[in-house]
Amino acid sequence: MKCAPIALFAYNRPNHFQRAMQALQKNDLAEESELHIFCDAPRSPADAPAVSKVKDFAREARGFKRVHIVEQTKNLGLARSIISGVTSLVTHKGRIIVVEDDLVTSPYFLRFMNEGLEFYAGEPEVASIHGYVYPVAGPLPETFFIRGADCWGWATWQRAWSHFNPSSEALIKQIETVQLQHRFDYDGAAPNMRMLREHLSGLNDSWAIRWHASAFIANKLTLYPGKSLVRNIGFDGSGVHCTSRLNAYDVKLHRRPVNIAPIAVQEHELAWKLFEAFFRKLAASQVQQRGLQGAAAAFLKAIGASRGHCA
Repeated sequence: MKCAPIALFAYNRPNHFQRAMQALQKNDLAEESELHIFCDAPRSPADAPAVSKVKDFAREARGFKRVHIVEQTKNLGLARSIISGVTSLVTHKGRIIVVEDDLVTSPYFLRFMNEGLEFYAGEPEVASIHGYVYPVAGPLPETFFIRGADCWGWATWQRAWSHFNPSSEALIKQIETVQLQHRFDYDGAAPNMRMLREHLSGLNDSWAIRWHASAFIANKLTLYPGKSLVRNIGFDGSGVHCTSRLNAYDVKLHRRPVNIAPIAVQEHELAWKLFEAFFRKLAASQVQQRGLQGAAAAFLKAIGASRGHCA
């Protein structure tokens, strides 16, 4: 099995970056993988020392087949950094594994990504492989599909990334034309349409909601593991786009291989319902803690984080 290149995106959190790097180094197949580290430039002089420290850690990276470091000369921001980096790498390599600097991975994350990429390479209905799964209140199968895409430790092919549409205006129109707003919002449990509209208005800069919407509109599927191979450590107030402390998304890393075997290439309805219940419970807990108006803002920030706002 030929290992896909890994793209690791980093900015100004050296401690998070170091933990993410150490976890990747311990992964099965790390030594057979090429690592591409994308370091964004400082947004302001105040960020420069932390950004410099991240670059120092990047230059010390070992344990991979090869390490390539891309140091941006001007600040791109998370969305532009990921979109440009993924597009460039997947165009030249055909497939890619994507990790951000606040994601700690299981030792079997890379194996699941690579085996999934290999197993479903010839299946056009599959858009991506995802490593994180929400801590839902119910058992999940070993692997399953959900329509759309996700953003916490994922892999894709050039054929699937070609569906990515950066225009939130076009995505909104396409979803409304086929009247899938309610389904896209998990029957009203998650504010995905609102996130797209806020991107259009300049209120957020999420690449991930556009990736999710692009795959959803194209009726593509993402493969998930039944137990999470990724843990997000960015909910500690350190992120640029996510400054609140949240533990609703916290999971225990699964430290055994996830078996990829033939399953029906269709959305798993029970898993979808468990996702919906998770989002609905999250929204309800925010209402209880903050009141209705405060909860709306808090929930959008929380669900926004799960769609790629934390970085």
